[in-house]
Amino acid sequence: MHRIYLDNNATTPVLPEVFEAMRSYFGEQFGNASSIHHHGQQTRAAVEDARESVAALLGCRASEIVFTSGGTEADNLAIAGLVGAGDHVITSSVEHHAVLLACKHLEDIGAEVTVLPVDGRSLVDPADVRRALRPNTKLISVMMANNETGVLQPVEEIGKIAAEAGVCFHTDAVQSAAKVAIDVTRIGCQLLSISGHKIHAPQGVGALYVRKGTRLQPLFYGGRHERSRRAGTENVPGIVGLGKAAKIAKEALDCGDDQKMAAARDRLQQGILAQVEDAGVNGDGAARVPNTANIHFDHIDGEAMVIALDLKGLAVSTGAACSSGAIEPSHVLVAMGLRTDQARASIRFSLGKQTVAEDIDIALALVPETVARLRELSPKYTKHAVSTER
Repeated sequence: MHRIYLDNNATTPVLPEVFEAMRSYFGEQFGNASSIHHHGQQTRAAVEDARESVAALLGCRASEIVFTSGGTEADNLAIAGLVGAGDHVITSSVEHHAVLLACKHLEDIGAEVTVLPVDGRSLVDPADVRRALRPNTKLISVMMANNETGVLQPVEEIGKIAAEAGVCFHTDAVQSAAKVAIDVTRIGCQLLSISGHKIHAPQGVGALYVRKGTRLQPLFYGGRHERSRRAGTENVPGIVGLGKAAKIAKEALDCGDDQKMAAARDRLQQGILAQVEDAGVNGDGAARVPNTANIHFDHIDGEAMVIALDLKGLAVSTGAACSSGAIEPSHVLVAMGLRTDQARASIRFSLGKQTVAEDIDIALALVPETVARLRELSPKYTKHAVSTER
């Protein structure tokens, strides 16, 4: 069976060039990057080269990059490393759980948290951010792109509001890195998180941009790695892979590959909507990253559709991979105002660098027939019922 993978927001395959760049650091070049002998200095040079590549992708200094184990750790370091008891944090209702649960922990230790609503397109209103500011506001944390809908938040406007108020701004850019151009200066953030396995690097590595002068309390205590911001021997192969993937991503963005991916995504999205009644795009009307389409198919069960498509060789998802198996519908889609049944009937299609035109063709054949079959099996679905409800 020919398998097609359209769940790249969950994780991406490691690119062959990335794997080749990493290969020698599992064997011949094994030194501890903190050692001062030849073996250590070999790996130290590789880590610093990767740091330069990640910095180039984000538009910052290499010294402002802190390597982490992934996006979750980067988010937690940004939030828990900056905020303490008595401080106030502003965030949104559609954040990844790495942010929402970090903020919940802050509440447990005596901080105050304001969770802002979003509109039907999944967008935060910058005016709401301004209204939520308090004298003790220490941090605003609003994601750059949503992991489920791909909707891009107005981070530059929020960054200006934060700057005017003298408040630190963190943005979770895990789902936007390598998909859209990022310039931390233009955004105006002090902190920005990315994850390797979302940009065709390996799982288990990420980075946090920390603007010079931003003081963070470390989460880990030990050695003076990462300028004392993140203790622990560096994951050299992973960091090398992240650096190579960042370099490839920067070159691709400079060549307009994001526009090509957006065209493929639009062909998939429009083709599905042209063939399937009672379906719609979640976040329609808002700017999105070029690889993501989240579509609700009324009168089906999303989990059943994921399973049915997987049996036919097409991998998609109902939302965030880390929420897979959750009983409750997506908190993102509910926050946008979708009915519970629509939230449960939503499927996320996310493309990657390995996606080709044939993959889109096959998906356009499989998705409509699968929806039709599931609706036939649903005791609640009839043509008459649909037209009456609408």
